[in-house]
Amino acid sequence: MCAVGVSVLAWRGQADYAGAMTTLAAEMLAAARRLCQEVEAMRFGPPVTHVYNPLVYAWAAQARYIERYGSTRKQVVLLGMNPGPFGMGQTGVPFGEVARVRDFLGIEAPVLRPAVEHPARPVLGFACTRSEVSGSRVWGLVAGRWGTAQAFFADFYVANYCPLLFMEASGKNRTPDKLASAERAALTAACDRHLQRTIELLAPQWVIGIGAYAEQQARTALGERVKIGRILHPSPASPAANLGWADAAVAELRGLGIPVPDPKDRSEAAPAKAARTRAVRAVRAVRSTGGTRALGG
Repeated sequence: MCAVGVSVLAWRGQADYAGAMTTLAAEMLAAARRLCQEVEAMRFGPPVTHVYNPLVYAWAAQARYIERYGSTRKQVVLLGMNPGPFGMGQTGVPFGEVARVRDFLGIEAPVLRPAVEHPARPVLGFACTRSEVSGSRVWGLVAGRWGTAQAFFADFYVANYCPLLFMEASGKNRTPDKLASAERAALTAACDRHLQRTIELLAPQWVIGIGAYAEQQARTALGERVKIGRILHPSPASPAANLGWADAAVAELRGLGIPVPDPKDRSEAAPAKAARTRAVRAVRAVRSTGGTRALGG
């Protein structure tokens, strides 16, 4: 069962969901369903032994992510490669480290199981206790710089180029660029179509590849439609990322001319915001009493 069927099961009972969902979010969901259907029909040979498609078994969380954060136009799309076993492979959300998805993004949903599960890589959904370093770094940077998910997603969106997770018999990840050429060609065609549709809908000025692979796929799929750049991948396998990925990513984004908030600006703005809130409340109090009594006059 692909995303269409799972979507009905996951969202039935939420009577206001369809009515509240914006047209853009509905189109984003439709694009994700089409991608799911295309890749679900694909088959991959050795050394790949297991393929997970989170758009099937974790569709409820993916749908909430799109509906909540993919419903408006963006300035920047950050593009990853494909799911990791302890990130999107568990939660259905790009770079979806469990704690960050639940506590920062505010998303938690039922997660089913893949049809054929690798014994070394069970899908436990939001009950998974193992942290994904890449996801923790990505969303940790967002939390540290933007403060809230809402502030970040006002201008940014995070997506993966490929929705599938590939594993070998040992449980080792096999990245999409390592697939056999015929398999890779079919997968790339489907992922390119989905990326093109996503960019058509979100209309960003920039697509930023998180790592060299994502950047190259974006350049091939999108050509001159948008500006394309790259930041360092946050994988712990990267020595450079382990030396301070967040600072490096901020420097790279700013080097491209993409604004990144400074945490001290946010902390300095907090007292002013609190003062404005107190002033508004005081005015309301005066109005509610019909005069100046609330101010001691």
